[in-house]
Amino acid sequence: MEPIILASGSLRRQEFFRLLDLPFSIMPALIDEVYEEGLSPQEIAEDLAVRKVNKIIDLLKNRTPPWICGADTIISVDGQIFGKPRERDEAHRMLSTLQGRSHDVVTAVALFNGRDKSIDCRSVKSSVSFATLSEPEIEWYLNTGEWQGVAGGYKIQGLAGCYISGIEGSYSSIVGLPIHEFYVMLRDNGYPYGAYNH
Repeated sequence: MEPIILASGSLRRQEFFRLLDLPFSIMPALIDEVYEEGLSPQEIAEDLAVRKVNKIIDLLKNRTPPWICGADTIISVDGQIFGKPRERDEAHRMLSTLQGRSHDVVTAVALFNGRDKSIDCRSVKSSVSFATLSEPEIEWYLNTGEWQGVAGGYKIQGLAGCYISGIEGSYSSIVGLPIHEFYVMLRDNGYPYGAYNH
């Protein structure tokens, strides 16, 4: 199979690539994750995912690889967009807002096809429900350090699972990569993947 450049330093996405047995190299796209006002969570996530792919294309200049994958996860509640908290206090504010209610999680995936120089981008919206949390529960979670480097300040596949009362949609998308949709993207774009390449 042809190698894919994963434009992400996310350990969760790397784990999914290994699960899918895809050959890949890691090249995090360090972009300024600002976005225009008025965009929907889906539009923001898709814009950031595409920008990550384009950043790698620019960095490689004329050495265009056959495949690049970029992804971005956005959490939204009441019109607020939650990215990755920069500090503990910001993570505390996020968790305090998310607890006791449901919120939306959108993950967008952009796939660059070097054969025809095209970018296919798709997004998946899911919903996560948090149980009501006490202040000591929030502080305990913050002390684990899991909040660092993840959208919304929590890892559903980690200790935050203790606080998740339900989900609707794609679990893998909430973690960071919608496996089904990504599989369909690979197939639709002619990637020679073993599951359908017979």
